[in-house]
Amino acid sequence: MKHLDVAAAVVIKDGKVLAMRRGPGGNPVTSLKWEFPGGKVEPGEAPSQTVERELREEMSYEVRAVRRLAKVDQDYPDFGITLDAWLCSADSFGFVRKEHIDSRWIPLEELSADVLDWAPADRKIVEAILPILR
Repeated sequence: MKHLDVAAAVVIKDGKVLAMRRGPGGNPVTSLKWEFPGGKVEPGEAPSQTVERELREEMSYEVRAVRRLAKVDQDYPDFGITLDAWLCSADSFGFVRKEHIDSRWIPLEELSADVLDWAPADRKIVEAILPILR
């Protein structure tokens, strides 16, 4: 089975966390689900660099990776991923949605697996970081 290393940005700004909604199509397990923005780790690239690059490319959003929050494994029907989540800071709320169909800034106190329909790997990240962020 194919395996991907993926990095995600947990962007926190003024007590809110950024969540992005995937569009339709692609993997039916993750289609239209909510996720933390990010993408595939390129060869020779550190996951912290991946989140900064991916948000710059996909959202025209400058963030700084601060520290690793959690790392989870998730198997899907056709592939598996290791998702490396990084706490990121940003100077503004402004970004451009280029690949996602929706976005929300979720207050930290409302960040739970029950608020949004998270993609399976991202749900694991939410569950892992809740105790850290509270």
